[in-house]
Amino acid sequence: MRGQFKKFVCVLLVSLAPGLVLAGPVNINTANAETLAMELTGVGPALAAAIVADREANGEFASPEALARVRGIGDHVLEVNKGNILVSAPDAEEGA
Repeated sequence: MRGQFKKFVCVLLVSLAPGLVLAGPVNINTANAETLAMELTGVGPALAAAIVADREANGEFASPEALARVRGIGDHVLEVNKGNILVSAPDAEEGA
């Protein structure tokens, strides 16, 4: 029984790995809730919807850290996603 569990865990990890590797930068000022939930670690559908609702009510996020104004976004979520959060197009950030 223990061997079957180990095999299951290995298969599960291997099947999840491509999704982790393929996650890419996401512009939090333009992405829809589905994209945010898919691309940001620790952000599920409800939190992604809260990000979009906050953006619509309060305007664009000036920096990745400004995402913390959304209830449920803390330091951990910001830290694990720091390389994947954009607030403008990549070309615009290079010129800044």
